[in-house]
Amino acid sequence: MFGIFMESLVIFKLYTGLKFLFLLTLFSWIFLLVKEKDSRVRILLVYAPIIIVILFLFPMSRKTFVAIGLDGETYYRILWTIPMGVIAVYGICRLFEKYKKIGLVVGAALIVLCGSFVYQSGYISKAENLYHIPNTVIKICDRIRPDNPDARVSAVMPPELIHFVRQYDASINMPYGREMLVERWGYYNAVYEAMEKTEVVDMENLLEATRADYCQYIVMHQSKQTDKDPAECGLTLVDEIDGYRIYEDPVTAQTVEGWQKYYEDGE
Repeated sequence: MFGIFMESLVIFKLYTGLKFLFLLTLFSWIFLLVKEKDSRVRILLVYAPIIIVILFLFPMSRKTFVAIGLDGETYYRILWTIPMGVIAVYGICRLFEKYKKIGLVVGAALIVLCGSFVYQSGYISKAENLYHIPNTVIKICDRIRPDNPDARVSAVMPPELIHFVRQYDASINMPYGREMLVERWGYYNAVYEAMEKTEVVDMENLLEATRADYCQYIVMHQSKQTDKDPAECGLTLVDEIDGYRIYEDPVTAQTVEGWQKYYEDGE
C-alpha cells in the first residue's frame, strides 16, 4: 500500500511540477479557504479539489480504478478534474476585489513572476495557414487526394506528418497513426515496422506490408535510406514536395480502382 501511495505522490508531483504555478494555485486556494463566503464556490474550488487529491493519493482508489477495468497508466487523468487554473484566477480576482490596490499589485506580481512567456515554448510556432498545420502537409494531401469526393485513398506517412494529415483531410487513410509513436503502448503494425524500425528500409518487406494494407501511396523524406531504388521496385515517383518524395504503387492503385469500378457498376 505504501508503494502505491508513493507512486501516486510522484505522479502528483510530476503533474503539478511543484513550481511557481502550483504555488500560485495553492496561494489562491488558501485565500479562498479563509475568505470565500459563497458556499457554492467553496464546494467547487475549495473542498472538491482537496477531496480529489486525498482520494487520488489513497492507495485503495488506485486499486479500485484498476479493478474495474480501467488502465492504470491513465490514472493521472483524475487530476484533470482539479480546476487549477480556475482556482488561481478566481482567487486572484477575489484578492483584487477585497483589497483593491494591494490586491492588484500582488496579483499582477504573482502572475508575472510565476508564469512564463508562452511563445517561447518549443511546442508553439507561427501559424503557416488557417489550418494551423504545416504547409507541407497541405501540399502533400492535395497532391494525393482523389478527384472523386466520395472516394478514399490510403497513404503511408512519416511520423512527423501523421498528426496533421487527419486534421486536414479525413478522406486519406493511413495504416498507422500516433499510437505507434508511444512505445509504452506496445502497438504493432507491419508497415510501421518496415518503414521506421530500420535505418535502411528493406523495400521488399515494405511493399509486402503496404500492399497487404492496400496503401496506394508511400511518402518518404529524401533523407530516408532504402536498400533498393523505389522506382526499380515498381513504384512511380509522382512528385517531390519540400523534401518529401511521393511514390505511387501501381499494383495497389489498380486493385483499388478495380474495387471502385465494381461498386460504381453495382450501383
